[in-house]
Amino acid sequence: MHLGPLGLFLVSIVDASVVPLPIPGTTDLLLLWMVARSGNPWLLALSAIGGSLVGGYTTWQIGQKGGEAALQRWVSPRLLDRIVAWVKKHPVLSVFLPAVLPPPIPLSPFILASGALGVSRNRFLLVFGSARVMRYSLIAWFAVSYGRRAVRLWSEKLAQWSAPLLWTFITLLAAAIGFSIWQFLRHRKSNPSPEPKDDRALHAARAD
Repeated sequence: MHLGPLGLFLVSIVDASVVPLPIPGTTDLLLLWMVARSGNPWLLALSAIGGSLVGGYTTWQIGQKGGEAALQRWVSPRLLDRIVAWVKKHPVLSVFLPAVLPPPIPLSPFILASGALGVSRNRFLLVFGSARVMRYSLIAWFAVSYGRRAVRLWSEKLAQWSAPLLWTFITLLAAAIGFSIWQFLRHRKSNPSPEPKDDRALHAARAD
């Protein structure tokens, strides 16, 4: 909150990445709250859109470079088959709908699948960017129209809980990042890269 548009930009990057945030729709909530507290709606909406594009494109690249291995690493087995089938059948809608709809619709599994299954970079950026523009513009408009009265009504009651909420959020975020790192290391350990043979073994194999 204190970082303003920069903080919103950074949070929106993480929100569109493979690192899970402890609160679904964190970017939506921050954008709504900041605009409602007399923030610049244009600047804040652009910050959310820009950060989301950076995070979404990074996630798409992970899927493109990692292929099926990336999907198995980051997507729940319970959802994997359905997401893959949906992306193959509806490559545009599978990017647009998760990007424009609010939680609990998952986002990063569809972005990963779009990269792994061959959705082109230009098509992805166009569809994903359009969806994010629609979503965050609508939230900013809603905050300008209706959010300021709600903030004035609840600010005094929420102020006393601001510190516990902040520390709870930081703790959950750190746990989510730690879980992602642990999952990555466990995957590397279970799939070690083959060790090169020594020179004598190679020469012997060639002689045979």
